[in-house]
Amino acid sequence: MNTSLTHEPSAADESAESAESTNNAAAAPSEAAAAAPVVPAPSARALLKQLAQQFPPFRDFLPLAIGIDKQILAQVPGIDRKLMRAALGIHTGSQRYLRAMEKATVRYNLDGSTGAEVTDVHRKHAKDTLSERFRKEAERKKAEREAQAAEEAAQRRQEKLEQLTAKFSRKG
Repeated sequence: MNTSLTHEPSAADESAESAESTNNAAAAPSEAAAAAPVVPAPSARALLKQLAQQFPPFRDFLPLAIGIDKQILAQVPGIDRKLMRAALGIHTGSQRYLRAMEKATVRYNLDGSTGAEVTDVHRKHAKDTLSERFRKEAERKKAEREAQAAEEAAQRRQEKLEQLTAKFSRKG
C-alpha cells in the first residue's frame, strides 16, 4: 500500500497528460495560462486548498455563482467530479462561507467577476443553517456542563460516604 501523498502516474495518466499537452500547445496562450495543470488531489480538502490558491472567490469565501461546478470543470479539465462536489460541499458548508452568504448581494464567478444576485431565500437558508449550528453547539455544551456537574456531585457524594464510613468504622 502506498501511503505517500504524491500521485504516481499510471500509463493511462501519462497518455492523458501527453494528449493534454498536445491540446495545450495548440491552444492560445491565454487559454493555457487560464487552465492550470491538474495535479490529482488526494482528498476533497486538498482539492479545496488547490482551488483556493487558484481562484479568488474560493480564497476570499465569496458567494459562488450557481453552476460554479461547470466553470471549474471547464477551467480545470480532468478533475474528479465526486472529489470536486465533496470539496464544494465542504466550502459552501463552512461557517465563513455561510456568514458571507448571509450578507451578500451578488455571487461571483471563478474569475472574480460578478454573477447573479443572491436571493433572499439563499440568504435566509445561510442564516437558518448558522443559527441551527449554533443552537446545536449550545445544546452540546450545556449537556457537557450538566454531565460534568453531575459527575462532580457524584464524586462529592462518594467522598462524603467514604468519610462517614471511615468515621463510624473506627468506633465500631
